[in-house]
Order: sequence, then structure tokens, then C-alpha cells
Amino acid sequence: MSNPFFEHKLNINRRHFLGKLGLGVGGAALGTLMVPELFKNSMGGEGMPLGLKHYASKAKRIIYLFQNGAPSQLESFDYKPLLNKMFGQDLPESIRQGQRLTGMTANQEKFPLVGSHFGFKQYGKSQTWVSDLFPNIAKITDDICMIKSVHTEAINHDPALTFMQTGAQQGNRPSMGAWMSYGLGSENKNLPAYCVLLSRGKGNGQGVYSKLWSNGFLDSTHQGVQFSSGEDPILYLNNPKGIDGANRRKMLDHLAELNEMGYDEFSDAGIQAKIKQYEMAYRMQTAVPEVTDFSKEPDHIVKLYGSDCMIPGTYAANCLMARKLSESGVRFVQLYHQGWDQHGNLANEMSGQAKDVDQASAALITDLKQRGLLDETLVIWGGEFGRTNYCQGKLTEKSYGRDHHPKAYSIWMAGGGIKAGTSFGETDEFGYNIVQDPVHVHDLQATIMHLMGLDHEKLTYKYLGRRFRLTDISGHVVKGILA
Repeated sequence: MSNPFFEHKLNINRRHFLGKLGLGVGGAALGTLMVPELFKNSMGGEGMPLGLKHYASKAKRIIYLFQNGAPSQLESFDYKPLLNKMFGQDLPESIRQGQRLTGMTANQEKFPLVGSHFGFKQYGKSQTWVSDLFPNIAKITDDICMIKSVHTEAINHDPALTFMQTGAQQGNRPSMGAWMSYGLGSENKNLPAYCVLLSRGKGNGQGVYSKLWSNGFLDSTHQGVQFSSGEDPILYLNNPKGIDGANRRKMLDHLAELNEMGYDEFSDAGIQAKIKQYEMAYRMQTAVPEVTDFSKEPDHIVKLYGSDCMIPGTYAANCLMARKLSESGVRFVQLYHQGWDQHGNLANEMSGQAKDVDQASAALITDLKQRGLLDETLVIWGGEFGRTNYCQGKLTEKSYGRDHHPKAYSIWMAGGGIKAGTSFGETDEFGYNIVQDPVHVHDLQATIMHLMGLDHEKLTYKYLGRRFRLTDISGHVVKGILA
């Protein structure tokens, strides 16, 4: 038996059809005006269109203060007095449990325990333990979450660095900042979504390479833009003599026409990316000089970060630059501070390194907070792995070093949806194994993405027949550190 209501829906005349079609086209047009990125995905991959979040986010921007070389958690934030009491005694096999060692200590017959050369005190409402090396970070413990149970799979610097930044130990994968740029885009069309700042400390340095801020298989517009450590953060920013803004605009327009002709012929997505990069470079000519100018910073801000903030390329200067870039809408700012690889002479070298970063790291949190920006800015501080509780090589009362330890180390986070004034995770009394709330690198990455409004399992890109993501095939959001 026929349904008259169903037949009525089928009996649509030409006028009704065109009227409904017009409404649909008009709605689509309105949508492109209100949410331009909703109807396009310029990256050519699969997944969520650029600029759309999976859910409401706690954070809008990220500043990652990466301590390159792996600072010792035992001299910074993981207080283990038992190691001082057992000075020189061999690490019990029941604790080591035959775990993997590096080639630098695998042949040692003994593994003499060594405690911190520096004192520890408790600070804040959470009574968080902080080393005397970090008196300024100690003052902001009520604003941060100390995570003492991070662990990784990599035991050497290069794969551990790459794993922390890209989610894989091998190269040619998009970095975390590139994924953020791909998924969220930029808040400021005149500045890159992803900027990289480098500084060098006084200790033994490990190299950093462009693969750590690579776009990998994503569109090249998502690669991190490295700022120079010199007086000119962006080279060739100014037009050469005899070329003004109008001439530059005219040249770029003609160049874009030639590139469009090339794209029409070859359909190479890289050509479109090149056009976008030229346009970004043109817009940066007006935006970058203002954001990199420190001359207008008031005296109390210079005092807050320390006088080194006025010296280009220092850690303090990069922290201040990070605040200015983030304040201007840069989605992801990555700092790399080299010099944390203390295999020997740890007490002297780490003292210098801590002095380099302590004041400026704390100042960044204070500065963001007083500007009302901390709640929407996620700040991360930490390295690629931890350090052993035993001495590498010869141990004396005044001299010792520590080897790589991937099984447990500490980082801290602040702002952007993080539960402030707390500690999360615990290691055993030897500081060797995690005994409570382990946080894998992929868990950390999943949590960072969650705070930015992204589902780490849904933000994917199809490449070579497989859908890739930052967290590969694992990772869980660490709910215990969320506000």
C-alpha cells in the first residue's frame, strides 16, 4: 500500500527544487564567510579541517621550554635522601632488574649510588620538593604541576629527542608543533603558527637538528620557523635597497601567477605551499619587527626575566620572545636550551645550567599570569629522559656524573587546563623505577593535544597508505593532571 505522505515528498516541482537548492548554496556561502576553514582542507590530507577543534579546549597556545640533554631529576625535582645515606654502595640488582643500559656504563662492574650534591626543600601548598638549584621555580610551585613519573623507550639522545618531539624515534615524522599547526592553524595570519628559538648553556651540549621541528609528510607550511640567535631574529626580513613595499608586492603577485601556471600543469601541492610561504614572508615583514622589539619592555619586566633577556640568543631573551610571540597569537613556540648532558662534573656544570634557566622560566609563568594569559597558555618544562641514580665512571666526594635513564624522570607543566599546585606520579626510594601513575611520552603528547582541544586518535594524516598520528598507536590522556 502506497504512503501518500511519502509520495507527496517525491512530487516536488521545479520551482520548489530550485528554491531549496538556493537555500543550500546560500547557507554554504554564509558558512565560508563565518568559518572560512570549515569548507576547505588545504593540506590535502584526511582528518579534521584546519582550524576546527574536536571539543572545547583549555589552552589556545603552547610554550615548550625544552631542556636539551636531559637534566637530572635527582638534582632538581625528585628528592631521594636514601641515595645520600647509601653513598658509594652498589645499586641492588633487585632495583635494577637487568634493565637496559647505555654503552657508557654497561661494562661497569659496580653501580655506586650517589645522592644530590644540593639540598632540597618543600614549597607551596602542595609541599613540592625543589632543589636549591632552582630558587625561582620554587616560588611558583603553586602555579605548576610537577610530574615525576615520565618514561620513554629511547635511551640515547637523538632517538629520545626525536621521540619526544615527533612521537617516533626515526625521522621524517611531523613534529608536535607541525601537528598543532595542521590541526588548528594560526591565530595571527601575519605570523607563523609554529616558531623555534635556540639557546646554548654552559654545560656539555647535545645538538639539535631541523628534523625536530620538521613538517615531515605534512604540507611544508607547517614546518617550524627557526628564529636566529643574533640581533636579527629573521634574516633578510627587510627589502634590499631600491625595493619598496609596492615593488615587492608587485613582484610577488607576478611570481604567484607563474607558480599558479606551474600548479595547473603539474598539480604539485608543493607549489601551492611555496605560494603560501612567500605570502607569509611578505606579511612577516610588518609583524616581526614589532614582536621582536624589546626596547619598549618596561624596567620591571627586564628585572623579572633578568638582565640577560636583553642579550639576543640567551635563554632569558628567548623566554621573553616566547611570551611576545604567544601574546601575538603564535600557536606553538618551542625553545631548545642546550647543555644538560652531565656525564661527569655534574655539580659544577648543572649549577651553571640551572642559573641560566631558573629565573627566566619562573618569570615567564609570572609574566603570563599577570597579563591574564596563563589560563590559555600551556607551558611545558623538561628534557628527553632522566639520569641514573648511580655514578658513571669514578665516584669521589666532590665529583660525579650520571648516565641516561629512560625509566623515570621529571617535568613540569603550567597554565592551560593543568591542575596547579600539585605533584603527580612517584618513583621508588632509589629514584629508579616508577611506583605510581606512570606517564609515557605518548600519554604526555595525548594530554597536550587534549588540552588544545584535539583528540590524538582523530587528528590523522594519510601517508603511504597508512593513517599516521602524533601518538602512533598508543597514548592516553592523563586525567589526573587536568584542572
